[in-house]
Amino acid sequence: MTPQHTTTAAPPALAARAVSVGASPVREILALTARPEVISFAGGLPAPELFDAAAIAEAYARVLAERPRKVLQYSTTEGDPALRGAVADRLTGRGLATAADGVLVTGGSQQGLALVATALLEPGDVVLVENPTYLAALQCFGFAGARVVPVPTDEDGVIPQALEELTLRERPKLLYLVPNFQNPTGRTLPLARRRAVAEVAARHGLWIAEDDPYGELRFEGERVPWIAGLEGAADRTVLLGSFSKIMAPGMRLGWLRAPAELLRACVIAKQAADLHTSTVDQAAAARYLADHDLDAHLDRVRTAYRARRDALLAGLPAALPAGSGWNRPEGGMFVWVRLPAGHDATALLRTAVGHDVAYVPGLPFFAEAAEPEALRMSFTTHTPEEIGEGLRRLAKVFV
Repeated sequence: MTPQHTTTAAPPALAARAVSVGASPVREILALTARPEVISFAGGLPAPELFDAAAIAEAYARVLAERPRKVLQYSTTEGDPALRGAVADRLTGRGLATAADGVLVTGGSQQGLALVATALLEPGDVVLVENPTYLAALQCFGFAGARVVPVPTDEDGVIPQALEELTLRERPKLLYLVPNFQNPTGRTLPLARRRAVAEVAARHGLWIAEDDPYGELRFEGERVPWIAGLEGAADRTVLLGSFSKIMAPGMRLGWLRAPAELLRACVIAKQAADLHTSTVDQAAAARYLADHDLDAHLDRVRTAYRARRDALLAGLPAALPAGSGWNRPEGGMFVWVRLPAGHDATALLRTAVGHDVAYVPGLPFFAEAAEPEALRMSFTTHTPEEIGEGLRRLAKVFV
C-alpha cells in the first residue's frame, strides 16, 4: 500500500483585535525594572509596607473559621451582599446616595471597565477620552472594537468647549474620565468642568464612565463631588471604584455603580466572563470593613504618601534638566513631568535603567498627538530617602 502524505494546515488566525491591541508598555517596563537594586518611579503600586496585613489576615481567618462552606463555595454574580452594602454605605456617607442593589462587585475596577465596554460598545462606536489617559482603558476600548477619539486637555483636564465640539462632530456613545488624580497626569477635574461634562452628556445623550480608583487618596485640598451625583448625569454615569489602592491590589476587588438597566447588562456580561468574583476575598473584605476602621488606615497611608510626594517634588529641580516642568497633585500616586523640547523620554529610559532608576514614558498614554518629552513618575512605592537616591541617579541621565 502506498503511504498517504498529508499536509497540516496552519491553525486559523487570531482575532484582529488580538493582533491590533498591543501589550501594556507599563507592564513590560515593570518586568525590565524587576531587579531589586532599581529604584522605580514607573509602576503605580501602593506601598506594600503600608498594607494593613495583620488585620486583613485576621479577616480571612475569621470568615474561614466561621463560614468555610459558604465562603469557599460558588457565589452570586452581583457580589457578597455585605460587601455591596459596605460600598453603598461609603458612597452614601460621602454624599452619593447609593443602595446595595445598585452596586456590582468586580475583579478590580479594570474588570468593571471591561464589563461596561461589553455592555455598551459596538464595533466602530466612538469613545471620547482625555489625552493623555489611562493606558489600560485604551487597551480595553481597542478590544471592544471602538474608535477612540481624544479630547484636548489642559492643566485642569478636559476642556469643555472641545468636548462639546467633538461630541457634536463624532457622535460618541461613551466618555471615559479619571477625574480624581488622573492616571497618568495626577490632575483633578474642577467642579465647574464636571458640571459642564454632565451638561454635555445630558444634551447629547452620552454615557459617562467615571473611573475613580484614587479619589480616597486625597491628602490636601477639598474633595470634589462625583460627576455621577450631578444634575443631568445620574441616569447616564457609571462610577467605577477599587479596593486596590486603599486595601490591597492582590485581592483584585472593585465595584461599579450604575443605572439599573446598565447594571443588569454588566451583570450578564460578568456571568459570561467569570461567573462571579472570588467568594472568599469578598467575604474577607466585608469582614475587614466591619471590624476595622478603613478611614483610620487611610489616614496613615495618606500621611505617608504626602511625605513621598513632597520628597519627589523637592528633588525634581536638581534631577531634571533646566526648562523641565511638572505639576503638584493634591493626592493620588502620580506626578506628570515634561522635559524640555528635544528630549525623548522613551529613548532615555534605557539609559535611566542603566543607572538603576526608572520611570514610565508618557508616549503610550496618548491616543494621538503624543508628547515624546512627557513622562509619569509614581511617588508611592518608595520612602522619601529612597526617592532622594532615585532622583540622584536620574540626574546622571541628563549629564
